[in-house]
Amino acid sequence: MFTSIVPASIQINLIERIRASCGALLGILITGLISHQTLGDGSELPFLITPMGASAVLLFALPSSPLAQPWSILLGNTISAAVGVGCASVLGNTPFAAAIAVALATAAMFASNSLHPPGGAIALSAVLGGPSIQAQGFLYIISPVALNSVVLLIMALIFNNLTKHRYPHLHTEAKNLHKTNDLAPGERLGFKSEDLDFAINQFNEVLDINRDNLEKLFRQAEMHSYQRRFQAMTCADIMSRDIVRITYETPLEEAWQLLRKHKIKALPVVDDTQKVIGILTLIDFMKHANLDVYQDYEIKLRQLIQSTTELSSGRPQVVGQIMTTSVLTAGIDTHIAFLVPMLSDAGMHHIPIIDEQAKLVGIVTQSDLIAGLFRARLNDAS
Repeated sequence: MFTSIVPASIQINLIERIRASCGALLGILITGLISHQTLGDGSELPFLITPMGASAVLLFALPSSPLAQPWSILLGNTISAAVGVGCASVLGNTPFAAAIAVALATAAMFASNSLHPPGGAIALSAVLGGPSIQAQGFLYIISPVALNSVVLLIMALIFNNLTKHRYPHLHTEAKNLHKTNDLAPGERLGFKSEDLDFAINQFNEVLDINRDNLEKLFRQAEMHSYQRRFQAMTCADIMSRDIVRITYETPLEEAWQLLRKHKIKALPVVDDTQKVIGILTLIDFMKHANLDVYQDYEIKLRQLIQSTTELSSGRPQVVGQIMTTSVLTAGIDTHIAFLVPMLSDAGMHHIPIIDEQAKLVGIVTQSDLIAGLFRARLNDAS
């Protein structure tokens, strides 16, 4: 019976637990110090109200939660303080007034889309917090509630982003690379965003996770299921191993001839240790030759790739001057299921494959992936 009331353990690693705890420590410490300096030593008013502890847990441990966003903490806390002070002034400092304050604060947060659980505690404190808070009246909304909330929020903005946790969480629309009304390739099979919206509406409860993260979670589960079904087919099984590669110093004319000779659309660029430092594609040639203007197409391309003896010509001479430096790579042991969104929704056509030392050992194209998935499907059917 005891185990039935114990929730499942939270599945985050030790580093994330320490990060959240340190954030709460710094957030409350700085908020307390600033509020103490602002309110002064002689005031009987508490410079740091206890509900800020709950706000700190939300802002630093659950920074992507809808309940922890800036709108929620600022409006949720202040509107709850206003409701609590109003109930105390009309109904007095009684348990009945406290219950009404929490109920009305919850309703107000729902109505303003600013649900923040510590707001209930703030409304309760406004009614039962003692003479110093009661004497403050509606100024309690500004000091200490708004003051504490603003400082804690600023700390959360700084700390979360410094520790690589995007805050606040902003909804990002999936981009259609081809500027059409079609769904992204990864959304044409399996569940769609509309399915998720329908399920959330049918669930009819407040979810302490934002919609974007919920969709990512479902897609990762779908990917894991796919990986389990098609067993351990990795990049090593489908990649091309005899790779045509170039270096930073390779002349543009030579690189162009390699693309034409091998009838390929991209060349990985490596350094002396065979680590990937860039990729050169047909798009890079077109962009630097200004071939989006179709007049004199061949002349412009020849002008770009032909070598020159003029040191100050201003024209790029080698691959390193026009290559794409932000390269998406995959490990040799990566399951091919993880390449699907990279080669479909992300608009990639070629993915360099690296080993444990980050050295180039192969390349996977869209054609390689299609062949691998087809073979996996045949194996699964048999």
